[in-house]
Amino acid sequence: MNKDQIAGRAKELAGKAKSMIGQATGKPSTEAKGRAQELGGKAQAAFGDMKDKMKKIDTH
Repeated sequence: MNKDQIAGRAKELAGKAKSMIGQATGKPSTEAKGRAQELGGKAQAAFGDMKDKMKKIDTH
């Protein structure tokens, strides 16, 4: 795993938690911020996954 994969998945989990807290407390802005953070984390993790795949292709 590379740093983008790790950081992305951490942001994804934090965003999911924030979204759930916003939903549970009835705060739509917190829920929306959590969803945005979650999507940003997914994008960063996907970028890390692609970097990892490209690295494996280069070594073969």
